[in-house]
Amino acid sequence: MTDPILFMLAVLTLLGTPGPTNTLLATSGATVGMRRSVQLLVAELAGYLIAVGTIRIVLGPVIHSYPLVGVALKAAVVAYLIWTAIKLWRHNAGLTQSQASIGMQAVFVTTLLNPKALIFSLSIIPTNHPQLAWYVLGFALMVPLVGFAWILLGRAIRAAAGDRHTGLVRKVASVALVGFAGVIAASVLG
Repeated sequence: MTDPILFMLAVLTLLGTPGPTNTLLATSGATVGMRRSVQLLVAELAGYLIAVGTIRIVLGPVIHSYPLVGVALKAAVVAYLIWTAIKLWRHNAGLTQSQASIGMQAVFVTTLLNPKALIFSLSIIPTNHPQLAWYVLGFALMVPLVGFAWILLGRAIRAAAGDRHTGLVRKVASVALVGFAGVIAASVLG
């Protein structure tokens, strides 16, 4: 996708679409607030940049030659999302805020395994374009912008639901992660 406006719209649309990383960012915004959640944007950006680079350089050609590798990767993503959902579900709502926060590692790994990275690396970020660095920079600027919007959404949900419902927010996020895992599993099976 070489048109800069279409590129920007595609990136913003895909980043803004609900998914596993966005679920974690919104949950963090709801449970510990904006100030403590902003640091997660570094993990999100690092996860996307590493995933996109790895897919473009290594995995894309391998998946193209050996489609079962792509299936195995999707299965790993499904397993990780279910594991993360179980951790969120079991999390005690009565924990202190420092114990209740979603960690950098969870956001990093979830983003690293996020299926959106495949779409960014193989479809949206142009291949062999002379201005590739500018597209990557634009992508890198939009990731934290949209991530911050998800944190704000989480904070707004907490404001609307009240502090007593923090545990419920985690349960809803857990169910959402299982839903995303189901969609990915369906794509493997179908």
